[in-house]
Amino acid sequence: MSAADFLFSPEVQKLLAILYAAPDQQLPTGELARRSKLGEADAALTVEHLVKSGMVKRQAAKAEQAETLQVDRSFVFHDELRRIAFKSFAVAEPIRSMLRSKFKDSVVRAFVLGEDAQGTVELLVVHGQLVPDEATMAAACQKLSKSMSRHLKVHVIPLGRLDGMSPRDPLASKLAADNVHEIIALGDTKAQLPVEKGGLLQAARKKLATLARPSA
Repeated sequence: MSAADFLFSPEVQKLLAILYAAPDQQLPTGELARRSKLGEADAALTVEHLVKSGMVKRQAAKAEQAETLQVDRSFVFHDELRRIAFKSFAVAEPIRSMLRSKFKDSVVRAFVLGEDAQGTVELLVVHGQLVPDEATMAAACQKLSKSMSRHLKVHVIPLGRLDGMSPRDPLASKLAADNVHEIIALGDTKAQLPVEKGGLLQAARKKLATLARPSA
């Protein structure tokens, strides 16, 4: 359960995830219902709640076009709510769920680095012994990108690069930013950590010592 669950119902989360993905986009209730997979009646009731709360505003119907809705940027808590949505149900949780279900044997850490003005979410994935299959990762991210209505830019690096990252590394400044959100920490998945070089040498020595022992 995320912090957002205490603030928003599942119906509200589904609609806000769509609306916050493109705050300036105007969508009719029917389109919101389709994208959120809510029934039109449930979508209409949820929209009414959002409008009364001040989070969403209506745009009057024009000619043959239906009434549309969009995020109200003037809402006093708009920035705070968007940050909550980004760090929970709208971005962080769907990505975390995808990584933990499809790449639990390879991903040891993951960070959402931020979102640019065009709505592209930058993601850093850190792998252990196993490297995520590139084609599988691309397909999973493409599917998730479509469901979140956001583009994903993904970096996949080994744990050794993260642990030994120098200030000159192009990812260093992004990881140091205040808006970085870690969505998978060490121990959250079953992925095995890389074996250090010293560990490999020690294991080889033990195996040689065993082989060198005289048989009884």
